[in-house]
Amino acid sequence: MAEQEKAIDVEKLLKNKLKGISVGALEGAIAKVVSELVGEDYKCTIGEVKYTLFSGADFHIKVELSYNPNE
Repeated sequence: MAEQEKAIDVEKLLKNKLKGISVGALEGAIAKVVSELVGEDYKCTIGEVKYTLFSGADFHIKVELSYNPNE
């Protein structure tokens, strides 16, 4: 018997769960990961988010060193 192909769940593809995540939460998570990788405090800014078909998103990310003169 030939291996059966797995059916594509079209409804799952069309339900873009990324829309349920706030831009602020994404910015914070990205900044945290970059800061941990680099060992310095970084901040992240996300530009306009364009949600795509098939559960994706396009956006511009700006990651830069957080400068705190009091440290």
